[in-house]
Amino acid sequence: MKSSFSALDRRQFLRGAGIALALPALETFATKAYAAKSENSMKRLACFYMPDGVPMPRIDDPAYHDWSWFPHGEGKDFQFTKCMETLEPLRDEVTVLSGLSHPSVRSVHGHSNADQFLTGAPTGASGDYKNSISIDQLFAEQAGEHTRYSSLVMSTDGGVGSPRGTQTMSFDRNGRHIPAQHKPKNIFDMLFLKRDVDAAKHLAMSKSVLDDLIADARSIQKTLSKHDQRTLNEYLQSVRDTEVKVEKAKKWMSIPFPEVDADHLQLELSPEEPHAYLQAMFELIYLAFKTDSTRVATYQLGRENGVGASDYLARAVGFNLTHQLTHNTKEPDGWKNFGTYCRYLNEEYGRFLQKLKDTPEANTNGNMLDNTLVLFGSASSAFHTSRNYPLLLSGGKNMGFKHGQYLKYGKGNELNQVDAGATTDKNWRSQMSYEEEPLSNLFLTMLQKLGVKTGKFADSTRTLVEV
Repeated sequence: MKSSFSALDRRQFLRGAGIALALPALETFATKAYAAKSENSMKRLACFYMPDGVPMPRIDDPAYHDWSWFPHGEGKDFQFTKCMETLEPLRDEVTVLSGLSHPSVRSVHGHSNADQFLTGAPTGASGDYKNSISIDQLFAEQAGEHTRYSSLVMSTDGGVGSPRGTQTMSFDRNGRHIPAQHKPKNIFDMLFLKRDVDAAKHLAMSKSVLDDLIADARSIQKTLSKHDQRTLNEYLQSVRDTEVKVEKAKKWMSIPFPEVDADHLQLELSPEEPHAYLQAMFELIYLAFKTDSTRVATYQLGRENGVGASDYLARAVGFNLTHQLTHNTKEPDGWKNFGTYCRYLNEEYGRFLQKLKDTPEANTNGNMLDNTLVLFGSASSAFHTSRNYPLLLSGGKNMGFKHGQYLKYGKGNELNQVDAGATTDKNWRSQMSYEEEPLSNLFLTMLQKLGVKTGKFADSTRTLVEV
């Protein structure tokens, strides 16, 4: 028997023929208590990791002007290069940071450092391995009390990987890997669908999980405010669009994992599959936030060292293997090719930010981006050097974050030229003759503004008042 829609609250579902779809917050059925609570405590965190660093040609290289990842200038007076110019419409929502890294692993090759990106732990280059809690899980301990899932942990390769070769960004309080999910269909079903015993059979015959829900949605439109009618229509369309991308990305899941001769592996993989896959993963996080299924999400776009299916993401923009781009920068158009891939990632990141910005926050002032803090970055810079991490911080204006700026930390590398343009893998062993700040200073700042009561995170020494 169908439940009365008038009895639904934001945690319930739109129902039809053995399937139920999670609903976004609707003001028509929100209580005053929830509205007040949302105003004060609706805070979210999303963290994204890109492997292999970014292009950093030397200042005397012709590619420096267009394809250096870091902008030119500083403070409010900076200019995006072609690597990031797709973010120009979101300039006032983004802060670029340089001169930050984790001190304990600055002498470790970047291939080994994704493990500590969100933890700051001294995981080392070899020997005994010990990690610590990641910032997303520290926040999830608090935010998870209000949602169906305490956090959403995702990666392109899935699982946990291996010590110093992680395939997940998230670690629990004991420093143990939290397995990442990588199959869009499984994530979609987990987040949005409830099924009875006949649902699987029904879905096998249906063109879309929404087919039997649309009619029911239309029948209750008259009970909703005009604002909620728009919200519901836009949400259903977003779910439909995501479902289409999930379907298009199915071929991605059949990619074999090569152990040798990856350069010569021939795959019948068009640019559409990796492109649809990446968009589906971003949109699943957006929908998870919109339905308040979770307020914490991480997505590791790829594993370091060109291992796994993630190494094929570059095919979305016409290249063969992603990791290969980082080693071919001295080839003709090498910096441009690597920069083109980074530009693509920034474009998809910007698409995610724009969706959050375009979505009003139910029963509060502002939009979803104002209440969502988003970190995007890598644990290495030029040629897998574990210093001067490329970092983007966005959103969270209702938490007090300021944007539209390029912040440079440390001293002696203001032009981001130390180790830039390296030609061999030996450069990561070079001695530091300049200063950088602990990345954990940023993490401590983020945690405090997210409402976590702590005065210390990993090796932090202070908060960053500039952000």
